[in-house]
Amino acid sequence: MTEGDERIAANRVLWDRWTAVHERSEYYDLEAFRAGEERLTAFEVAEVGDVAGKRLVHLMCHMGLDTLSWARRGAKVTGLDLSERSIEVARGLAAELGIDAEFVSADVQAAPRVLDGTFDVVYTSRGILGWIQDLAAWAGVIEELLAPGGTFYMHEIHPFYLVFDLAAPELRVTNPYFPRAEPARVRQSYAGAGEDDPGEPGYAWVHSIGELVTAVAEAGMQIDFLHEFRHAEGFMAPSQQREFGDMWLPEDLEGEVPVSFSLRARKPA
Repeated sequence: MTEGDERIAANRVLWDRWTAVHERSEYYDLEAFRAGEERLTAFEVAEVGDVAGKRLVHLMCHMGLDTLSWARRGAKVTGLDLSERSIEVARGLAAELGIDAEFVSADVQAAPRVLDGTFDVVYTSRGILGWIQDLAAWAGVIEELLAPGGTFYMHEIHPFYLVFDLAAPELRVTNPYFPRAEPARVRQSYAGAGEDDPGEPGYAWVHSIGELVTAVAEAGMQIDFLHEFRHAEGFMAPSQQREFGDMWLPEDLEGEVPVSFSLRARKPA
């Protein structure tokens, strides 16, 4: 087993552990989702466009809440995730709610081998960028999965915002922005899992906006836009949060720090 394979295996074990907590957490609130709560932001829906009747694959889908949200909007959805436990939860939700969806457990690099055909939309949601070791290879997978004229869309935490210590009451740079070959070791989850977790950590990598845009462009996709936002969903530390509708803003430098972004690109027809 190569070092890369070992890290993938460690991340699979980590996400299986986290899923056991996430499916019971207030952060994900599966009961609200079961009751019909929308999990896609209004701007995501607008930027992706009408998905009715389209084949959509959600890469690194975790428990499939966003995947199933697209299905509720008429897409023919497939979700793929490294964690078998996450996929079990996603399949259970789909069956319970009567939503037609396919879920596959595999590393994202294996997606072209384990998924059937190509897709009109390849979608990724918040929190996946740091779990990708090789952005160029990942972008190549997306290009291979897209049908000619198909759309790639991602909505993600801004890597610049992640240079700050999110547990501190002030904005203080503690993490790198520019890519590093060696990953960070991660144990504690954004949703509260891992504070007292004796299990082995997983691995996460640093990627810049420039690295991401270059990887997508060099894979042969045409970039429609990169939008940077002053807001994000409620993933930030309580010391830096102020409620603003259903979004969150950094209190110290409101309006001055990019907190999230969206990117859309297309495969030439």
